[in-house]
Amino acid sequence: MRGVARHRAAKKVAVPPKALSSEKISATPAKAEVHGKIEPGIAMDSGLRRNGDKEQPSGGIDRRQELRLKRGQLPVEARLDLHGMTQAEAHRELAAFIARSHAAGKRTLLVVTGKGTRSGVGGSPTGVLRAAVPRWLAEPALRNKVLSTAPAVPRDGGGGALYVLLRRAR
Repeated sequence: MRGVARHRAAKKVAVPPKALSSEKISATPAKAEVHGKIEPGIAMDSGLRRNGDKEQPSGGIDRRQELRLKRGQLPVEARLDLHGMTQAEAHRELAAFIARSHAAGKRTLLVVTGKGTRSGVGGSPTGVLRAAVPRWLAEPALRNKVLSTAPAVPRDGGGGALYVLLRRAR
């Protein structure tokens, strides 16, 4: 190979590594506000973490277990029926039920709220407990015990019931 000059290699440039698997994926509040998905001033977090090319729910529940919960395939270990209770009574009962179940090592619970009356405009559901229970489960007192929630399948109460998956007791 006469007459051919040897090519001098250029300096190597360091390329930053790909995002770590524990990096959170979230939308900026400004983008979310533009699309009208959230109220202004509230940061939106997808609750997903990237693991390779798959997104998985954060907080210790994998996709398979989440699907089993949503499909009603996890065995229900305890039930609580809130029918006929006032909000104050139901809140106390729910908090005590979650605490007892968590201490006993139970994982999958069924909380029956009922669908509520259909006296709203256009026959829309107006169940007070049905709307309040997910809020109560997200309060700091119960949030550290609750891993995930999902609406129940029809055989367990449908829209008038909620599956609650508790964290393992430590």
